[in-house]
Amino acid sequence: MAHLRFDIIGLDLDGTLLDTSGDLAAAVNHALASAGRPLLTVEQVKPMIGGGARHMLAQGMAATGGCDDAELDVLHRRLLDYYEANISRLTQPYPHALDTLDRLAAMGVKLAIVTNKLERFARAVLGDLRLTDRFGCIIGGDTMGPGNGKPSRMPIDAMIERCGGGTAAFVGDSIFDVAAAHAAGIPAVACRFGFLMQPVEELGADAIIDGFDQLIPTLERL
Repeated sequence: MAHLRFDIIGLDLDGTLLDTSGDLAAAVNHALASAGRPLLTVEQVKPMIGGGARHMLAQGMAATGGCDDAELDVLHRRLLDYYEANISRLTQPYPHALDTLDRLAAMGVKLAIVTNKLERFARAVLGDLRLTDRFGCIIGGDTMGPGNGKPSRMPIDAMIERCGGGTAAFVGDSIFDVAAAHAAGIPAVACRFGFLMQPVEELGADAIIDGFDQLIPTLERL
């Protein structure tokens, strides 16, 4: 079996490992409906995902008339409560994702999750899908403290440390992922199939994949 030069592969969660768009859109719409706002489609919500739940909701509110911070605080709490109770109804791994994780593990690569989703939510959805044990560490947007999620390098540095050190690469679908990886001095692979806020070519990633079946050959070339 081929050997990668990477000891650790980190992955973003939403829009990278898992298609969480249906459940996240439902949570956004629950909050919007409670405020008498029009609902958004899943495709409208997808580009809003990646910066954490409050950031996502703020964009949803902006798209339906705007709001002040006090209203956003109330609706953010409603969104989180709804999402926590309905976290894995529609969520599933992307095609070929689990096979690729199995192959990477068989090659001796340590796997990790670094997401801007709250850590308890990341652990909940991974637990529901019986994926938790695949990862050496799970780092959420709040794990490193307020304001220290991606694009900060801190969660990437923590990922490498918690996985025992070594060479690493990171796979994600947003500018937050690429910026965090590059700030930490490691290569970034961008997913064309993710929840893109902008054309994937504009993210500045070291490589782009159209699906998980391309990940290992791409890592071998990096």
